[in-house]
Amino acid sequence: MSQEKTWKEISLAAVTSKSSVNFQTGDWKTYMPNLTCDKCTKCLTCAILCPEGAIRPNPETGQIEFNLNYCKGCGICANECPVKAINMKIPEGE
Repeated sequence: MSQEKTWKEISLAAVTSKSSVNFQTGDWKTYMPNLTCDKCTKCLTCAILCPEGAIRPNPETGQIEFNLNYCKGCGICANECPVKAINMKIPEGE
């Protein structure tokens, strides 16, 4: 019995019917989101528009958090933030 292939083993431009819930896709990114908490109004526009659902409010801290295991670094959150509280940066050391 063969094991299922991960996204890294699938041919370029291949399509899979599975969600990324069981596959951490965050290592695709070049850029990482950086939140300036003082600017953030917690409007959740970033969370609503994130195609991977990698942005969520933390009820304990009241802050927005990025799940970098799933964030692909697309920058939609930074582009659509109405107060420009998110910018995209290349991680240091890379």
